[in-house]
Amino acid sequence: MGIDIGGTKLALALGEADGSLRARLRRPMQPSGNLDADVARIATDVEQLLADAGVERADVAAIGVSAPGPIDRERGVLIEPPNLPGWHTVPLVALLESALGGPVVLENDANAAALAEWRFGAGRGYTDVVYLTMSTGIGGGLILGGRLHRGAGGAAGEIGHIPLQSDGPRCACGMRGCFEALAGGSAWQKRLRETTPATSRVASLAGGVANVTPKEVVAAVREGDAFARGELDRWLDVVAQGLAVVAFTLAPQRIILGTIAVAAGEALCFAPLRERLQARLWPVFSQNLEVVPAALGSEVAELAGICAALELEAF
Repeated sequence: MGIDIGGTKLALALGEADGSLRARLRRPMQPSGNLDADVARIATDVEQLLADAGVERADVAAIGVSAPGPIDRERGVLIEPPNLPGWHTVPLVALLESALGGPVVLENDANAAALAEWRFGAGRGYTDVVYLTMSTGIGGGLILGGRLHRGAGGAAGEIGHIPLQSDGPRCACGMRGCFEALAGGSAWQKRLRETTPATSRVASLAGGVANVTPKEVVAAVREGDAFARGELDRWLDVVAQGLAVVAFTLAPQRIILGTIAVAAGEALCFAPLRERLQARLWPVFSQNLEVVPAALGSEVAELAGICAALELEAF
């Protein structure tokens, strides 16, 4: 059983170790502010999914929970999740094991998504893979030597907070010039709403400057808008700079990018990004590195929880 907890949605899936899904359920997360009530509702969802699939609870080998950090994986505790009101220091594993009567494992959502892409998506068959979410922020997961690398304190993979500009914009984490503060979706949206000309095609597509998002930039580039082209080029330069740090440090075989990069596509994102990255790397790195789009799409949430369960030693 996989459970993916987000700030706005909950995704549950019942599946096999080969990634095949037997049943799934999605609903809005809707935190009530009452932790016990929220956990009880998740437990009810699990029981409902099992009933719908005709599966007995005793036949579920493990339950994996993918949740936003910070987490203490060893203690099974979710720590002050910013988008879950009423959830503070949450002993989520203990609460769910008590409610469901089986082994539960907790994993950071970016790590769990990296495992999903590695086991079942664009990283399959590789031993050294870096996965980056390129959405509201920039999260990361590292598969090194065929294993998820968590690092000291389980904090590895915070690629979005690599410092790229000492005097850059302030990041949500409090630091300045982080990769995420320069290229994350939320930061880019803020920049666009401050700099987009009211007469540009970007503003027109968005219905006004106040509504502009990176989505309209990509659409306007396809129509040949000069402002949009400049903004996308700036974003690609920053992403290439961040990925160069990753490549020099970890020498992965594949870097997998999700969300914004996938939406922009091969011609507008991946082809020019590879050129920019190659210009920043020594040949020994660029010759052994592929930068590719994530393959799992919206299904990554369900498979992230399943992959968290697969990290239990029993598998």
